[in-house]
Amino acid sequence: MATFTTTDGTEIFYKDWGSGRPVVFSHGWPLNADAWDDQLKLVAAAGFRAVAHDRRGHGRSGQPWQGNDMDTYADDLAQLMESLDLRDAVLVGHSTGGGEVTRYIGRHGTDRVAKAVLLGAVPPLMLKTDANPEGLPIEVFDGIRAGVAADRSQFYKDLSESFYGANRAGSTVSQGLRDAFWLWSMQAGLKGALDCVKQFSETDFTEDLKRFDVPTLILHGDDDQIVPLVAAGQKSVQLVPDATLRVYPGAPHGLFAVAPYKDDFHADLLAFLNG
Repeated sequence: MATFTTTDGTEIFYKDWGSGRPVVFSHGWPLNADAWDDQLKLVAAAGFRAVAHDRRGHGRSGQPWQGNDMDTYADDLAQLMESLDLRDAVLVGHSTGGGEVTRYIGRHGTDRVAKAVLLGAVPPLMLKTDANPEGLPIEVFDGIRAGVAADRSQFYKDLSESFYGANRAGSTVSQGLRDAFWLWSMQAGLKGALDCVKQFSETDFTEDLKRFDVPTLILHGDDDQIVPLVAAGQKSVQLVPDATLRVYPGAPHGLFAVAPYKDDFHADLLAFLNG
């Protein structure tokens, strides 16, 4: 397995497929790089270098007690970029991974980055506050923590339903996809999974978004039951200079894996990479 070790001694697993301009994928919670396999194959076959890592605490990466925070996630991504000497890269982040990409740019700038894609991403802020009334109340995230702590296996089985929109009329979601979601989720360590809930829900990315200075494509489904469009994509596009928002009617949070939205996303991604 391909791994590198961060400055705090955490081993990070990554995939590195193909050659050409690098496209670096950051996954959502509580998944790992395997969730991106279709997209990794897509872009590698199209002449790009596809890279995706398992976030610390997730998948095949180390499960440290400390460091499960957004700043460290971003620093781990920076060390991945540096260890592979990736330049002129396109960063693609889904959900929590979109937060990771956003905090990376906020902390490390765009010297190695040419473009960014935020898909169903958590910025600028998921939590409902007086200044962010469109967000979700803290009780939603307390419920997630309680569910993971009490019976994470059953919680992840249940979460796959709304994640992929399997609870909607006409859903094309297979049981196999939901089983894969459960498998990936169960590879996340309990401590890292619980810590990450606070990070994706309570981190304010507003100032990070303002630091973007590369072309940015923001993609979101208008039936996202996990990260509401009104609190995320619609707000982020107002903060990022040179950003374009593409909304997929009827699409769920995990649209990149669900027909027919997956094909639309693939077409938009390749067009943006080649543009």
